[in-house]
Amino acid sequence: MLTKMDYAIGGLIGFFVGIFAIPTIINLGVHAKVTMRFGVPPALFLLALPWIMVVVYLIAVRIGDKLSRKILLFTQLTRFGAVGVLNTVIDFGVLNLLSIVTGFTAGFLIAGVNVPGFLLGATNSYFWNKLWVFAKKDNQPFFHDLSKFAIVTILGAVINGGIVGGVTVLIHSGVAPAILLNAAKAGATIITLVWNFVGYKLFVFRSDAPTGSEPMKS
Repeated sequence: MLTKMDYAIGGLIGFFVGIFAIPTIINLGVHAKVTMRFGVPPALFLLALPWIMVVVYLIAVRIGDKLSRKILLFTQLTRFGAVGVLNTVIDFGVLNLLSIVTGFTAGFLIAGVNVPGFLLGATNSYFWNKLWVFAKKDNQPFFHDLSKFAIVTILGAVINGGIVGGVTVLIHSGVAPAILLNAAKAGATIITLVWNFVGYKLFVFRSDAPTGSEPMKS
């Protein structure tokens, strides 16, 4: 079962999801489309986005809380999903920001541009997974699991970057470069999230405690 602390953390993470989503939204021109369709000024939409995501996250945590009462694994899955989305949005946000700045949208150079966002997302991931998602009461130093985390995450980065670089090189379908870049990134992210969850749960933050135990109480 999820706690009040989980709801508070969920709302906080939702806010940062909205912040880091802004570069991707600008690069894809979503803010302009919102203006054309709904008449909402782009600046107002972007300012409101973090608060919209707070509400979305609180609803998602509520749903996860209901499901976790029936299936214990959903407690951990809800936390991992919340953190995973933030990691993904950070990754996408930095990639799109660097794409805007450098002008790179395809090819194996974009695989290099892809790395900073992935690493920043990974750093964020370690913090939240260590302290919240897979928290263990083992009195180990904070960076005790860092080497194992690095192994899983670096392999994930290779998978992620390889997919993004490969897809943007091999596919030439007339799709706008920014859309193709983000589509390739989305596919790579889904595969990497599965890799990360399995790796973190079974290898990095492995615990003998029952799945869904409550490490953080309000």
